[in-house]
Amino acid sequence: MSERRRGDTVAGIPREAFRPSAVFLCLVALFLTSGWMTWVEFGNVRLDVFLFVVSGWLVSLCLHEYAHAVVAYKAGDRNVAHRGYLTLNPLKYSHPLLSIVLPVVVVLLGGIGLPGGAVWIDRHEIPGRLRHTLVSLAGPATNVIFALLLVIPFAIGVDAVTHHDFWAAVALLCFLQLTASVLNLLPVPGLDGGNIIQPWLSPRWKRGYDILAPYGFILLFALLWNPRIAGWFFGGVNAVGGAFGLPEWLRDDGFDLIRFWS
Repeated sequence: MSERRRGDTVAGIPREAFRPSAVFLCLVALFLTSGWMTWVEFGNVRLDVFLFVVSGWLVSLCLHEYAHAVVAYKAGDRNVAHRGYLTLNPLKYSHPLLSIVLPVVVVLLGGIGLPGGAVWIDRHEIPGRLRHTLVSLAGPATNVIFALLLVIPFAIGVDAVTHHDFWAAVALLCFLQLTASVLNLLPVPGLDGGNIIQPWLSPRWKRGYDILAPYGFILLFALLWNPRIAGWFFGGVNAVGGAFGLPEWLRDDGFDLIRFWS
């Protein structure tokens, strides 16, 4: 942060508000350890893959919400620091059930990187429409970056047969980031994609948007419940992944592996 530092505070906020939490560091440690365990096929490899994918997904959720919070902080909302959002601690989120538990359950059941409402931004503290758009865009941008990093091995033609289980897990993680990127950028009221365009709407359209915003999550579920729309969605995501060299069969293997109980 660029603000003037005084003693143990930054602009009057304790420095602890800017340090990664023990919870987040434990998630990162679990992600790295389970990744190594999957690579060397240590113990029950299906359990290794489960831990690797779930912890990796939770790390990406933390960074997604952190991106929202840090851009909001830079844009003028200092309350995000007081609420603990800059510590990357998922337990500080406004709705832990929607932000942590539900996305993980959906990953296990449906293989979808579901977005969840987590950090509360005080929009009244942020001036200018562009800043509001950047705050909303920061989270999905994090998912896009994750997806691009994870797809690099497949784009350059990694041998997915050697250490198959590890690369299957990486392929699944990449697919989850792709689905999260697309879902987060859909112009659904109340979700990131809708919030990106909301500041630029006319007053009349904003009133309609604000009415629909609390139901955006339900609307997204309803859309994905429709087989035709779900087919279009997954077809589009598969096409994007295929363009970058992500093998569908390898992703499917990863999805089978994380269900270690079956």
